Amino acid sequence: MTFHTHELTPLETQYFLQHLIAPRPIALASTIDEEGNVNLSPFSFFNMVSANPPIVIFSPSRRLRNNTTKHTLDNIRVIPEVAISIVTHEIVHQVSLASCEYPKATDEFIKAGFTKKKSSFIAPPMVAEAKASFECKVNEIKSLGDKGGAGQLVIAEVLCFHIDDILLTHDNRIIQEKIGHVARMGDDWYARIAAADLFSIQKPGKQPGIGFEALPESFRHSEVLTGNHLARLANVSLLPVREIGFKDERHEAILQYFKPDNNLLKRIHLYAKELIDDGKIEQAWQVLLADSSFERKH
Repeated sequence: MTFHTHELTPLETQYFLQHLIAPRPIALASTIDEEGNVNLSPFSFFNMVSANPPIVIFSPSRRLRNNTTKHTLDNIRVIPEVAISIVTHEIVHQVSLASCEYPKATDEFIKAGFTKKKSSFIAPPMVAEAKASFECKVNEIKSLGDKGGAGQLVIAEVLCFHIDDILLTHDNRIIQEKIGHVARMGDDWYARIAAADLFSIQKPGKQPGIGFEALPESFRHSEVLTGNHLARLANVSLLPVREIGFKDERHEAILQYFKPDNNLLKRIHLYAKELIDDGKIEQAWQVLLADSSFERKH
């Protein structure tokens, strides 16, 4: 179905956005007002947009139900500083508790059982229990509208990072598997990014990949290889050529026991699919190039 936003209520629009644009990282934002009252609140409309200068953004949107602004936004307008802590699974229930709409001047650090950690350059404190936090100065607040649900984009420059030693190698590289990010979905749903959920994709090198159009036709019309499989084959910078003397025992067995028809081609592609799934791209290429049906057609 197609849903036109002009035919939806703001609540319905928000529903689709929050469920479809997910998972979203969560900024646990600490701010302070002119009287020194600290506020702590999570925001999942959050991301990085620049490295030089180092800029992050988050949006404390106007409330849909009554069009009021959030204490975080009110504080930043007075004291343009924010400490942003990264939300992980170890603290996610405390973060959820901090999201309650308490009266102004309520200290959510106390309500949620968090410990304040003094910042080095800004007034708002960081969350001591967080594995990583940023100290930021607010460069700009960009209002995206004045109605309920309108984003109020906070553009903040990162002054420094505080990263738990447990996340760092000896040469200060982050160990991705140890962070344990938690991300926001729709309604009451969250996503836990555990080590078992992580996977890597080899980035294209300095030379771009050959692309789908350079793949042999028998690859592109495969009944087995998906777009993801073909993309991994097409990520090589040069079209591979068949290696003279290439031997693969399983490939030889397939050629020996199955007749040279479409069933044979399918079985060869099934084997190539397994190789690709195992990250053996060069071997998959050779198996496909050595396919007798490929040779006859090309």
